[in-house]
Amino acid sequence: MKTIDLETIIDQRRLYPHIAFIIISLLTVAFSVLAGNYSSSLRDQLELAILVFIYLEAFIFLARKIFRHPGPDTTSQEFLRNILFRFLIFYIACFFSALVIFILFRFINYWMNDLDLTKLIYNFFHFEFNSWFKSTIKGLSFGAVIFLFIQWMDALKRERKLKEKSLIFQNETLKNQINPHFLFNSLNTVSSLISTKPEVAERFISRLSSIYRYILDNSNKNKVSLQSELDFINDYFDLYKIRDEEKILLTIDAPNADSFWILPVSLQILIENAIKHNMATRENPLKISIYIENQHIVVKNNLQKMALQLKSTKIGLKNLAERISLITGEEIAIEETNTDFIVKLPLLS
Repeated sequence: MKTIDLETIIDQRRLYPHIAFIIISLLTVAFSVLAGNYSSSLRDQLELAILVFIYLEAFIFLARKIFRHPGPDTTSQEFLRNILFRFLIFYIACFFSALVIFILFRFINYWMNDLDLTKLIYNFFHFEFNSWFKSTIKGLSFGAVIFLFIQWMDALKRERKLKEKSLIFQNETLKNQINPHFLFNSLNTVSSLISTKPEVAERFISRLSSIYRYILDNSNKNKVSLQSELDFINDYFDLYKIRDEEKILLTIDAPNADSFWILPVSLQILIENAIKHNMATRENPLKISIYIENQHIVVKNNLQKMALQLKSTKIGLKNLAERISLITGEEIAIEETNTDFIVKLPLLS
């Protein structure tokens, strides 16, 4: 059964949250009338329903702004520490928003009924404020408790899912790097270089060691500096450059890389994907570009698809997309044209 998360429920770009607000507004009026706390006049009931609807729209809008997606290292414990501060800001913002909305609502009511607008503020604070204050505090408190509970459950679910995806990601990453094909090619390259180019063989072994050290040290983390990832990519690509010479070309344009963070080993997955599915010769080299564009790191390669495509489960790319979505709340962008394959990963600040 597909579950609907909090972001989907309160996404005001969709239609059904607004329908839900209308239903809640009508139910609020119905309960108020049945409890004998409100006028039986149809006009008064309609005004209350409209007011409650506006409140809900405003409160949910504020909630989306204040309770943003947790950071990449936010656990349930850290969530508990910072949620109280956010809740206080949310509560205060909602209270004053409700005050402004109610006064504006009363202003429209006075104006439509040709009442004395100069007495609006006086009448509100002397005759209406107490009842408004009590009802507003009750409504905010009830809504806040429900919202906090949903937020807490959402954080727990997100952390549990992130741990599961992290384990899968680590397993797939290590499996890709210790698969027989990769090891066979690497060892075969070292074997051929030892007798002919011992200094190059030493460099190759050093790069191979750095690659495994990086993967083992960082594959269980949620983020590393972009510069660290690029250094790792340079070591990784150096293996291909030694082995395949000029068949694969890599260019990197990432100024201020130390200012950004990224999911570890994510760029390597994309480069490996490009190499796996495209031909590369000295006459027609595979060209891979990595560059920063609008808070995204972009990996782009020219399309030179093999005549016989290797069977791909796309598990690596799928797991990468799911982890990034869980950590950042954003989606990766994948674009394929007649000449290029482009993947954009959101950068972390």
